[in-house]
Amino acid sequence: MSMISTGSASPPPPAPPAPPAPPAPPRRSKKVYASAEEALADVWDGATIMSGGFGLSGNAENCIRELHRRGVRDLTIISNNCGNQGKGLAVLLKQRQIRRVVCSFVGGNPDLEEQMLAGEVEVELNPQGTLAERIRAGGVGLGGFLTPTGVGTEVAAGKEVRELDGRRYLLELPLRADFAILRAEVGDHFGNLRFKGTARNFSPHMAMAARVAVVEVDHLVPIGALAPEDIHLPGVFVQRIFEGRGYEDPIEFRTTRPRP
Repeated sequence: MSMISTGSASPPPPAPPAPPAPPAPPRRSKKVYASAEEALADVWDGATIMSGGFGLSGNAENCIRELHRRGVRDLTIISNNCGNQGKGLAVLLKQRQIRRVVCSFVGGNPDLEEQMLAGEVEVELNPQGTLAERIRAGGVGLGGFLTPTGVGTEVAAGKEVRELDGRRYLLELPLRADFAILRAEVGDHFGNLRFKGTARNFSPHMAMAARVAVVEVDHLVPIGALAPEDIHLPGVFVQRIFEGRGYEDPIEFRTTRPRP
């Protein structure tokens, strides 16, 4: 005679908890390049390049070194000054890579002085505020602007002069470029930038006025690492970005007091 169990069957063991989902990989933009070599691979002879920096502050050192290494020639450089004391953009002058300079200051640059006086490099001098505003006008799509600066001086040669309310003004035209080479302290993978102090100078307007803005940053961070209020230039104006290395950061004139 068979025995029939009246006890209930034990429940199946609980399923093990699902493993936690792996963290989402950081968002990476196609704007990120490995080096200046990659970011500047398509710069051609005869290109027009805007270069951020004031004196030797805020220079895109990696980009300048790469242009020097590649040896591209007949360049038009738009910058506050074309290097100083043989450094910065002056290394391109030493290798005779520059044909024309649009700037506001030539002091402290014997290489530019020598080539300008010899007729080897064409130099277009602008009052500094006029240079900044011409770059800004190129970036925001203006056809030009009127300024009283330079009226009655050599700066006015060949330019249209208009009189408004009894005062004369020069018509200054916008500046634009094929490339801008810039340096920022921090940038994310989309190209949002934060500059350090006065090293910001002309750079935001140059990024807007160039067809391709190439930015090297001291620190490349993921998207979202920069708070919105800390962004000095939105990434929509940046096409290429990479993390720089090997900075020299030269000081033009050290003016610290001697230690007591």
